[in-house]
This record gives sequence, C-alpha cells and structure tokens, in this order.
Amino acid sequence: MRKSKSFLGLMALMLVLTLLAGCGGNNKNNAAQNNVTGNTGTESTSSEQPAGGDISGEITVITQRTDIVDTVFKDYAAEFNKEYPNVKVKFQALSDYEGQITVRMNSDDYGDVLLLPTSIPLADTPEFFEPLGTLEELSKQYIGLEERTVDGQSYGIPIAVNFSGILYNKKVFNDAGVTTTPRTPDEFLAALQKIKDKGDAIPLYSNYADSWPLTQWEAVLTTVAGSVDYVNVTQPNTDDNFVPGQPHYELYKVMYDTAKQGLIEEDPTTTNWEASKADMANGKIGAMVLGSWAIGQVQGLAENPDDIAYMPFPTNAKEIIMPLADDYTLGISKHSKNKEAARAWLDWFINKSGYPTEQAGGMSPVVGAPLPETLKQFEGSDVKFELQTPAQPGQEGLVDKIDKDAEIGLWQPEFKKRIMEAAIGNLDESYDDIMKDLNDAWIKSRAKFAK
Repeated sequence: MRKSKSFLGLMALMLVLTLLAGCGGNNKNNAAQNNVTGNTGTESTSSEQPAGGDISGEITVITQRTDIVDTVFKDYAAEFNKEYPNVKVKFQALSDYEGQITVRMNSDDYGDVLLLPTSIPLADTPEFFEPLGTLEELSKQYIGLEERTVDGQSYGIPIAVNFSGILYNKKVFNDAGVTTTPRTPDEFLAALQKIKDKGDAIPLYSNYADSWPLTQWEAVLTTVAGSVDYVNVTQPNTDDNFVPGQPHYELYKVMYDTAKQGLIEEDPTTTNWEASKADMANGKIGAMVLGSWAIGQVQGLAENPDDIAYMPFPTNAKEIIMPLADDYTLGISKHSKNKEAARAWLDWFINKSGYPTEQAGGMSPVVGAPLPETLKQFEGSDVKFELQTPAQPGQEGLVDKIDKDAEIGLWQPEFKKRIMEAAIGNLDESYDDIMKDLNDAWIKSRAKFAK
C-alpha cells in the first residue's frame, strides 16, 4: 500500500513520518540499530542490553566525517563513556569513504561500527554485517530501514533521514540579481549564467575531483520525475530509462549543460571538497548539488549562516517533490570481536548523540523525534516532502541488480565523470551518445531480471 502523504506544515510532516514508521525511505544513504547476533551470525540477540557498566571492550568506529572526527566525535565518546565507562571507542575517518572502505572489506578488518557502503548489493549485505533485528520490530522505532533489510532482517539504521536538492549561497544569488528561486532547468541555468556574468563566484561547484559528490545528483531523481513512484516502481519496469523526456535524461542534461556552458569551476580536476564548503560559506561558490546533510556543515563555516539556504532541484514536473531518504545507514561488522560494545555505541549514537539533526542536517530516524529547523524554510510553500514508494513485492533490490549487471553505476561517479568530460571537450562524444550507451546496457540487463 502506498504510504506517501504530502505535507506543507511541520505538524503534518511529523504525523506522516510517524505513520510511515513501517514504510521507511528508499534512497542511497545508509545507518543501523537494534539486536546483534551471536557468533553464528544467523539469529539476532534480544534487544535487551546489559547495564552500561557490564559492557566492555575496544571498538573502532569508521566514519566519513573527516571534518569533525577529532572534535565532535571525541565529545560523543566522552558522553558515551558516562554510560559505558568500560568501552573504549576509537575513530577512523576516511576522506573517500566508498572507495576506501570497500577495499578494506576485502579483508576481515573493517572496523566494528561503520556506514554500509552503497556499492554493496543488498543481497550481499549479510556477508559483511550483523542483523540488528527484524524489520517488523525495528520499524516500530525507526523509519528508513528497508534500504538494508534482507529476508526480514535489518542490517542498517539511518544515521539521519535527509532530503535532497541544491545547497546555495543566497547572497551570491541575490547579488547577481536572482531574487526568486529557480524552478525549472532553464531558470536554473539562467540564474547560474547571471552569477558567472557578475564574476564574483563560481556558479555551480561540481566537486569533480573528489568523485563522490557527483553521486549526490542521483538522489534528486524523484524531484525531476515529479513522482514518488518513479525510482522503485516505474524505473525497474521500463526500458526507457535514459531516453529524452525521461527523468534520468533530464537530470543529467542539467549536469552536462552546466559544464558545457562553463558554469562550473574552470578546472574540475582540481576541486577540493573540504575547501568547497568554506568557499561556499564565504561567497565564492553559488551552488552545489548535495543532500540536506551538508546544510549545517556549510552554515557552521559562514559568517552569516542565514546566507546558506536550500532549494529543490530544478524540474519541469507539475509537482515539486523533495524526496526523503536515508542518509548512510550504520551497521556492525560481522567480524567484530566486541559486538556487544559495538551495539551499545550504535544504539547510543542513533538515539542520544543528536547527530541526525545537529550534524547531518536531516531528521532523526527515531519515530516521534523533533523536527529540524532546516524544514521551517519550506513551511507554507508548494514544496512537498515525501518518502519514495517502496519496491513492489518480489522486486526488492531489482534496480540494484539491473544496475550492477549493466555496470551503469547509478550511485557511482563514473558515468557522471564521463558526462562532464564530454561536456568540457575532453571526450569526443555527445550527451546523447552517452545516454544511448547507458540505456542499451539497461535494456540488456533488465531483460535478465525483469519478471
């Protein structure tokens, strides 16, 4: 049953999220919670945890937050140790999380608590992670669990529930004469051109060199489609995935056009993620395509945090939908030697650290948790926040299967880089050439899995 409701007011939003506790979000960003298994790795233990002082051991928590690993995370550890004094928590931050963690996962040494990589197929999740509890039980406490649920067992809990769109510097736009939020791709490109003409800021920063930011574009597919059904219901049942007029074609045409028209940084190969946040905060960058998790990071660097705002991705759809989706999900390594301590940290982090709203810029996955301030800017607007419709029964993970077999990489940076390289003239192929290659691969692989 479709469980999606539109909501303009904050109270309505909270009601919908509460009702949606059993549905969850469905997008590429991931986290974890409840019931760790025993050494067999086949049955989850009781959700009843021993008293804090009875749990001991040393655990390594691996994070992508290089910016706060030595500050905020250390404060978290100190607070955690007030409840669990016999657990020692060590942190490791990876600058290229997806690339580095997948290499480490070729061995048994990939920490105790970590973010589930989006590149790991859903069906393979039990090979690397502990089941945290059944979806039926955990969905009473959390939303967004379906993303990493296999055979009724959940392996990851979202560290936050985010919404996706464009982070931008309102002052940069206003100074260039753009005082109305662009709604369509044409309006967005025209706004970026005005910023370029003024010459004070890079209109749209791609973060090409760090690669992973390019994958953030895929998260706005629902907005381009104007339908919460598209990603998990329509997409796996169509051969027209990358053809003109369809969401994927229109989405990445914006990426191509911004690069082709010189609306991005002069040399994309020299971009720097950490520096880009400060540059946006200081008015040197107009916009970046990022999830809501980035809002707080950039606002924290800005002299005037109110300059940093958020807008829906441009769309020609009749309705403006900003999709709600999991951030990374947090899980426990199947090879952890201190799973009880790892579980204690995971539970505490999700429920008590404040990370989802204070650092991730999203909503807490905990049912009934307070809403973040970042949602208030959309109150009274025609923007709808909606969870994507889950896959149809029997088609869970189908998009991932087709994507992997076709070697397209919907959530990987490779074809996005190819688009940009073609746009700036480094590759001798057109945008339509690239889209045709992707669609041909999609059709061939879909034929193998479609029922």
